[in-house]
Amino acid sequence: MKVKKEMKLIDFLSLSYNRKNVKNLLKYKEVYVNGKQVSQFDHLLKEDDLVEIKKENNSLLEILYEDQDFVVINKPSGLLSMSDGKEKEKTAYHYVSEYLKKQNKNQKVFIVHRLDRETSGVLMFCKNEKIRDLLQKDWNKIVYLRGYMALVEGKGLKKQGTLKNYLAESKTQQVYISNKEKGKLAITHYKVIKEMKNQTLLEINLDTGRKNQIRVQLSNINHPIVGDKKYGATSNPIRRLGLHAHAFGFVHPKTKKKYEFKTDCPKEFYGR
Repeated sequence: MKVKKEMKLIDFLSLSYNRKNVKNLLKYKEVYVNGKQVSQFDHLLKEDDLVEIKKENNSLLEILYEDQDFVVINKPSGLLSMSDGKEKEKTAYHYVSEYLKKQNKNQKVFIVHRLDRETSGVLMFCKNEKIRDLLQKDWNKIVYLRGYMALVEGKGLKKQGTLKNYLAESKTQQVYISNKEKGKLAITHYKVIKEMKNQTLLEINLDTGRKNQIRVQLSNINHPIVGDKKYGATSNPIRRLGLHAHAFGFVHPKTKKKYEFKTDCPKEFYGR
């Protein structure tokens, strides 16, 4: 868009977008003036300046698999799986929806499970509401593989082990170890992959899929995940949560075909 007369950037954008959209364009650094990214709302535009909107959504969308029923992505750390009420656009759900609508404007997308915002890895969406419902109805029977890589604080863990606890959630959304009457059973299996100076890399497989399950149970044995301040971590050497969903497998509820998806563990988890 070429500028016809001198004015502030926010005023120019308001000619084409509503206030909320203008705010998001600037917030997510999607506005470029003469090829340079600009996020200051009061930036002064001059006559003949060229203003462009460049959405980088697809750069966050690493698609691992797609067919008529499913889309599977490798979600980056820091991206919400779906809206939390505050953030609606910068989510994996929103990006997948935009991607699919470019192919078919009527295509819908349905979320079937979630990863915590700071957890990266395999995340699946459905294109079909009926398939979504069948998956959710028997999720724990249909999903046979939920594998994670976790970088935790400290060393000295047994080479492998199983953690069993009952988990409950407080009114402030903090998950904690509880009892059978108040909580839900959580079962986590782990195996030590590598010990480093002050951390240990674990491979984890879940029998259950409770909220914050891995984070709470590892914290409970005094090996919180690095970067997980919420559950007691005191270090963050990789500048992100040290949790990655690297393997996911399920049986198609209709065809009974097995699907399995895997991603590489982030290199920073292995230390330097």
